Amino acid sequence: MRFLKTLIWVTIIIGLIVFATNNWAPVSVILWGGLRLDTKLPALMIVAFLLGFLPLYLLHRTQLWRLKRRILTLEGNQQTSTFPPPAVPPPAYTAVDTI
Repeated sequence: MRFLKTLIWVTIIIGLIVFATNNWAPVSVILWGGLRLDTKLPALMIVAFLLGFLPLYLLHRTQLWRLKRRILTLEGNQQTSTFPPPAVPPPAYTAVDTI
């Protein structure tokens, strides 16, 4: 499984390198107030990706942290609860044939 994960990451990185070398063109981005940013296309793509990805990733990690904390709290409460043990059911009765 680890080999497959490594293979996928290597493939993604090689794809990004090929994309960057084939699209190494200057791009002008007009910002607010007449500011102009001259950058390369791959850098602009990476920044745009991170601006969309990072907030949602941080939200996801925060929710996972909260849920794990809640599960640990509930498990701790369950172990320290003072409920009586479950009752043992009475033995099953069998019918006796008397003739």
